[in-house]
Amino acid sequence: MEFRTVGVIGAGQMGNGIAHVFAAAGYEVLLNDISAEALKGAVQRISGNTARQVSKGQMTEAERTSTLARIRGTQDLGEIGGTDLVIEAATERENVKDQIFAGLKDSLEAHTVLTTNTSSLSITRLAAKTDRPERFMGFHFMNPVPLMKLVELIRGIATSDATYQALLGVVGTLGKTSASAEDYPAFIVNRVLIPVINEAAYALYEGVGNVASIDSALKLGANHPLGPLQLGDFIGLDTCLAIMNVLHEGLADTKYRPCPLLVKYVEAGWLGRKTGRGFYDYRGDIPVPTR
Repeated sequence: MEFRTVGVIGAGQMGNGIAHVFAAAGYEVLLNDISAEALKGAVQRISGNTARQVSKGQMTEAERTSTLARIRGTQDLGEIGGTDLVIEAATERENVKDQIFAGLKDSLEAHTVLTTNTSSLSITRLAAKTDRPERFMGFHFMNPVPLMKLVELIRGIATSDATYQALLGVVGTLGKTSASAEDYPAFIVNRVLIPVINEAAYALYEGVGNVASIDSALKLGANHPLGPLQLGDFIGLDTCLAIMNVLHEGLADTKYRPCPLLVKYVEAGWLGRKTGRGFYDYRGDIPVPTR
């Protein structure tokens, strides 16, 4: 399999990061979103991020110019079907992903490989609803994509060896490292990481410590670069809750029960950095703990 063109569906935080790294590696990238404003914002973020890379000596101005030239936005999902590799990076809701793959079906080339950047959902179940389960895989990038070196590769039960080997090679061209995970809820990273954030929310809920003390304890006591509540805000508390629900439902173990306080924050629309409030309030110059 040879990949020259890449279609990325979803121009949000993950999608624009994926588009960035593929374009920087020399691939022609078609970035899709239903929102023209989201596409415009994604291009602006990629432009800003590549400018920072130039200022840090991580790429030249000529490389930046060619990277940006390799990215084109489109609101037409059908255009994505003509690419060699499709990476779905939309919201972490299975029904939305199903609708996207159904919408792609009639426009896909026979050779196109489908992948999803899901952080927790069943690859086998998603693949079974497409017309090419053997050419379908989980392709999970970490956030922020340009900085994080890991990509999780998750095979569904029908994924072919050729598809797996081809995507293993793609990871190498991006200068990243792969980790192969079995198709179980949340795979490796989020199977371990998100319950840590959920447990920190329980510690806050039960009054073991406040936001500042919990985050400081983990940063200084466990040498974590970010406190778990701060990290939850960065990821998005809605995403954290969605992954906890997948773990709880998929593994039927009470240790994965989402913290009621996490549920309350999401119900309030306090999703973290992206909405201005989560475990911290980001509306001022300095983040302030909300508890």
